Amino acid sequence: MSGNHQRSAHKSSNHKAKSKKPLALIGAGLLATTGIATAGTLANAGQYAGSGDRAAKADHAVFVQGNELDGNTIHVFERDDDGVLTAAGEYETGGKGGHQTDAPTDSLASQGSLVYDDRSGMLLAVNAGSGTVTSFRVQGQKLTDPQVVDSGGEFPASIAVSGKVAYVMNAGGEGSVQGFKITKKGLKPLKGSHRSLGLDNEDVPLFSSSPGEVEFTPDGRNLVVTTKSNNTVEVFPMKRGLPAVDEPVVNESAGGVPFAISFDDAGRMLVAEAEKSTVSTYEVKRGGKLKAVQEPLANGQETLCWLERAGDFFYGGNTGNSTVSGYRMDDSGKLALTNDVGLATPPSANSQGVIDLAVTEDDSYVYVQNAVSGTVDGFRVEDDGSLTKVTTAEGLPAFGESGMEGIAAV
Repeated sequence: MSGNHQRSAHKSSNHKAKSKKPLALIGAGLLATTGIATAGTLANAGQYAGSGDRAAKADHAVFVQGNELDGNTIHVFERDDDGVLTAAGEYETGGKGGHQTDAPTDSLASQGSLVYDDRSGMLLAVNAGSGTVTSFRVQGQKLTDPQVVDSGGEFPASIAVSGKVAYVMNAGGEGSVQGFKITKKGLKPLKGSHRSLGLDNEDVPLFSSSPGEVEFTPDGRNLVVTTKSNNTVEVFPMKRGLPAVDEPVVNESAGGVPFAISFDDAGRMLVAEAEKSTVSTYEVKRGGKLKAVQEPLANGQETLCWLERAGDFFYGGNTGNSTVSGYRMDDSGKLALTNDVGLATPPSANSQGVIDLAVTEDDSYVYVQNAVSGTVDGFRVEDDGSLTKVTTAEGLPAFGESGMEGIAAV
């Protein structure tokens, strides 16, 4: 869930398939009535889920992080059975949004900045401008009990969850990861969990030199971070919820400018690479070493940064030309585009600045943030991997001085 429901264990695959150039990318909680409008049905109509008892449950909801500089908010939408969104309220996080230096479309330049944890029923949001993280308890389409904690570094931009542990990636300064225990009273700092990424950024980083995402492998045994300008995929082997090493195991990226991370149902890791809009596939070996099992697959689009899984399919957001690409993983682990042109849905003049994506728990719908347009498009996933638009939510914070980033769906 920049963002999705819990990223620690695989979702069930309910949706099965029938058979260097300049980068273009690259504590209040008060419910208020919102003026955001949503369009009706436009067609005939995360990555991972947790396990165990659910303390609370979001019932067909989509959450969008406004990332406003003067006060970050979460925009909540009710999702009906056909995927159509209806505005259900706004909630203040008690922190401020942020905007990375020279960011052209995506203010946080990351994936996973807003995460829904299915196991605990909590929504976790970064406040990049305040250096804090807010947790909410989710009750249907309502957010309650906001709790704000220090992120352990500068400019928090991504969150990963495994079991009862969450890790926050701080993109500013030297960069870092900081662990937290997920409790009924929110996030509690995990002693001995803080690790430096050894970067050389300002407190507000340049968008192209900040790390892209933090993510757990599905078994929880490794914590992975992508670094864009260093062209590395860095791994912290984990032991009892803590990094087992002082410094990450550094792996050279197979493609240029690694950004987003996803996993298939066999635990293979897919990394979206912005430089040439490619996806590389890896096996995560013991000790944090990566083995490339498929060389970078190009999609023919511009500046692929985001990547989310929906059953046997993966969907990527290409911010350079505002398109969404579709991929299929076969039983042998080979990744291919769902069609020859690399597009899962036709581009739209009203959907500009494609950035982050979210997938519902049942893999049936994909929601895409359009930063420049200030909209979220909802798509139904078809059996061949194509996407059919079913809804558009309008009036969200559009990219300018800053813009929305982070989306989660259940």
